[in-house]
Amino acid sequence: MNQELDYAEMLEIPVSTVNVVKKKSIFKHRAKKTQPPRQEDLKELVVDSVNERVGAFTYTEDLSELPVEENPQPVRAVSDKGSKIIITELVAVCVLAVAIFLTNVFMPTSVINTFISSLANRQPAAVEPTYSEIKLSPVVSELAEADVTVTDSGVLCFTAKSSVYPVCSGTVSAITESEGLYTVQIKHTSSFSSVITGLSSVYSAKGTKVQANIPFAYSDGENEVRVSMYDGETLLNCYTLSEEEVPVWNS
Repeated sequence: MNQELDYAEMLEIPVSTVNVVKKKSIFKHRAKKTQPPRQEDLKELVVDSVNERVGAFTYTEDLSELPVEENPQPVRAVSDKGSKIIITELVAVCVLAVAIFLTNVFMPTSVINTFISSLANRQPAAVEPTYSEIKLSPVVSELAEADVTVTDSGVLCFTAKSSVYPVCSGTVSAITESEGLYTVQIKHTSSFSSVITGLSSVYSAKGTKVQANIPFAYSDGENEVRVSMYDGETLLNCYTLSEEEVPVWNS
């Protein structure tokens, strides 16, 4: 039993049982009348005694032998790099703002000012419609007694006293006069234009914007008025007249 107890103490672990062997004494003596303890009770006493002497088993790790780094590197925050980038960008923006301010004050016609002004004034280019997407209007008043016809080549013609209207809105690009009659060219888009001849008088000057519902000229009915429409330099004849004498593009 002593060997098992010593082994338990060396392992420093608690025990839950032990074998107890009771040897007979070589000396005979008179047995006491008291009843000897049972073998199970002796086992419990021995186990309790060993556990009290050994105590609960605990594990501790000796950290003294672990290698120690001589020059530990400082822990850098992940955000340090991002902060430096943001600060650099802010400094660059401030420097640029100061440079623009100084050039505006002392050199208003500098290259950078001209470039920035062009960017500020630049507007997105409008998508220009094709001539077939433009709605056409009658060239004479509804109250005028004018019989408007269209030739096979695509020229509108009439002879009557009437105010004359453009086929659609645009800008007067040219006015010419010959033998008391006027010829007016109107630019509706960069490629679509109209030319009106045989006019007695013109109300609009060159460069004036005209609208489809406002007359720009007049015919005294003594001469034929002819209206021709062009796509670039090509005479257009891809339209017909409705019952109200309104030019309509062929579908």
